[in-house]
Amino acid sequence: MSDSILVTRDGALARVTFNRPASLNAMGFEMGARWRDVAHELTSDASVGAIIMDAAGPAFCAGGDVIEMATSGASGADVTGAAHTIHDGIRTFVESDKPIVAAVQGAVAGGGLGLMLAADYIVASEQSKFVSKYANIGLTPDLGVSTLLPAAVGQRRALQLLLQDLTIDAPTALDWGLVTEVVPVADVASRAEAVARFWLDNATGAFGQAKRLVRTGAGRSFAENLDDEARSIGARFDTDEAEARVAAFAAASAKSRS
Repeated sequence: MSDSILVTRDGALARVTFNRPASLNAMGFEMGARWRDVAHELTSDASVGAIIMDAAGPAFCAGGDVIEMATSGASGADVTGAAHTIHDGIRTFVESDKPIVAAVQGAVAGGGLGLMLAADYIVASEQSKFVSKYANIGLTPDLGVSTLLPAAVGQRRALQLLLQDLTIDAPTALDWGLVTEVVPVADVASRAEAVARFWLDNATGAFGQAKRLVRTGAGRSFAENLDDEARSIGARFDTDEAEARVAAFAAASAKSRS
């Protein structure tokens, strides 16, 4: 098994760790295939309730491994194929019912932005930096960046990142909506785990379905989203978890009104 991405489990909590620190966790051909396989493995496992995405070393992810592309003799067709493979993993995570929190301890560049934005909740360190760099080396956005970045920060700011040689710091990323929280670097891992544990300690299945509805809704019609909402809330209402929680909520509400 490849060690470019590590997967560990602690009960219902799964951890996905980018593990090429010497390459700033840039995603090469083999790592891309590993990413896709991990995405399918975890999202199809009913015992997984939440996922933490983190990285080894000083950087979260430098995007695609441009050095490997340039020195391996790869063609444009090879790069397209690798992008499709990584995109498969991103789409699988984004459209799943598994809530994902990213623990971002350092720099994020290029396609690393798309990989980070596959997570639903992003905890970044005060030291994190975010940059595009695609056009600087003659390439175009991939790994979901052209869709996930404007969805997070708006089209104008996405274009500012993509069309200028601009690096933004963590406070700016928070202000733009690129990340959810900014904490000291020493607290990133513990805060990300606290977020995941909150999901697991509460109505995990409902959090997962809420994530799925929001993340998939942007690509569908309003009518399709309403139909999905109706099906999802009805299915959740029939679960033992929802029955107990709804009954408790109703009892507490009745008591507060009496």
